[in-house]
Amino acid sequence: MKKYQLVLLTVLSGVLLSLPWLELVPAWLLFGALVPLLFVEDHFFRQRATFPDVSFLPYAFLGFFLWNVLTCWWIAYAAPFGMVVIVVLNALFMAVVWWLFHKMKRSFRSSLGQISLLAFWLAFEYLHFNWDMEWPWLTLGNGFANQVEFVQWYEYSGVLGGSLWILAGNLILFQGLKILVHEHHWRAAAIYTSLFLLVVLLPMVLSIKRYANYIETGDAYEVVVLQPNIDPYHEKFAAGTEDRQLNTLLRLTDSLITSATDFVVGPETALQPMVENEDLRRNPQLLPFYERVESYLALNVVLGANTRRNFEKGERISETARKDSEQNHYYDLYNSVLLLNGQSQIQIYHKSKLVSGTEKMPFSRYFSFIEKYIVDLGGTTGSLGKQDKPSNFSSVSGLKVAPIICFESVFGQYIGEFVAQDAGLIFILTNDGWWKDSPGYRQLLAYARLRAVETRRSVARSANTGVSALINQRGDIEKSTEWWAESALKGELKANQEITFYVQYGDFIGRVCAFVSVLLLLSLLVRTKTKHI
Repeated sequence: MKKYQLVLLTVLSGVLLSLPWLELVPAWLLFGALVPLLFVEDHFFRQRATFPDVSFLPYAFLGFFLWNVLTCWWIAYAAPFGMVVIVVLNALFMAVVWWLFHKMKRSFRSSLGQISLLAFWLAFEYLHFNWDMEWPWLTLGNGFANQVEFVQWYEYSGVLGGSLWILAGNLILFQGLKILVHEHHWRAAAIYTSLFLLVVLLPMVLSIKRYANYIETGDAYEVVVLQPNIDPYHEKFAAGTEDRQLNTLLRLTDSLITSATDFVVGPETALQPMVENEDLRRNPQLLPFYERVESYLALNVVLGANTRRNFEKGERISETARKDSEQNHYYDLYNSVLLLNGQSQIQIYHKSKLVSGTEKMPFSRYFSFIEKYIVDLGGTTGSLGKQDKPSNFSSVSGLKVAPIICFESVFGQYIGEFVAQDAGLIFILTNDGWWKDSPGYRQLLAYARLRAVETRRSVARSANTGVSALINQRGDIEKSTEWWAESALKGELKANQEITFYVQYGDFIGRVCAFVSVLLLLSLLVRTKTKHI
């Protein structure tokens, strides 16, 4: 193939990968999206006597760069430099995975090379859930977030099962097309086509059957979700707007609560910053909500806020602690969720999965000297503090609920840890106004549907500017608001107490593939060294 043909095929893969995230085509297009790039890789494999293995790397980077930038360009609204870093680095990581797959094919037989692609890619996606530069946004299995009827089996595998499914489909389809193009072997191509259809359609059929027959379980709880619609750029953190914002929350609350209401859920940073060391029950922002709690004894109010905790003298400070020179003490800032009810103590959860570049500096031990340049989307600078382990809120009735903040809703295994600790409902609080009217907020909403399927937990999602929603255990959006509209909605969610296979075992596919990848890389290293002896 000529160079321009290789470029066109690479570009085609990048565009095809992007389309399902942009909601322009059905997700099943992903089963062929990588085939053009596989033909590019195969070209360099067939021409390995002419081209060094590194020749394939720029093409892989180009394809994945296009996928990343077409899908995640909206990050630039809030963090232009952050968007560039995320897009470039993530594309580079993806390209390196494919380059390693290409090297495996050159060093070993082709069939082992195909296996290595499955292992390396799934290990990479698993790493992106668990290291300090986590960015699992473009996990391949997320592509089915708006077609949950096809992936009900995520309750067993999580999204990594979807990634395996998509990769396997692409590899099988590619093999069939390659035989047809290079060898004109129609019978073999027909066998691969039949295998492709089996691999793609069988999980879909089983999923649709599960979707149609699934019956929600658990006691029903009435939930009110608030959407105050405060512009995060011009009003949310502007001085002099505090009373108006609080009154909006109270007005929306009063419009829907009754004596039967169990929960009111407001968005991320719904309240103004507060100090945890103080008696929060006397905080002027919370007093009006306590008045509602006293009137409705079963009521639990869940709201987001930026909080500060001052370290006591002699207390061990965290890595993210800042020094207050005027007061001569250290403190941490958090993106938090508060639950208040008729019980004596306010429950607080601190966001644990922080966004690199906007809420934390990855590998801060080594890059602390530039940490002050981190721009947090809550109006502060520098890395935020975080909570080490998941912790649920307990309601007046004893029901446990999982408080999830924004980016955390992308992490299936992490949310599974809340559910493993008996969370019966999932509450997601977010402020999607940062991304304006872009695919960003729609993608994050769709990911919440996958969390419902994986855990079989109903989800209440409160978004400052929308879209807020109530999602059932099948992943269906039962009720939702319009984007960029002051609104509130009310509905019943069932609190399931059963534990899914995925909640119990987490991303086991990723762990297995990480182990296999280590073995493959060791074998590649040995083979490479042997060739040079």
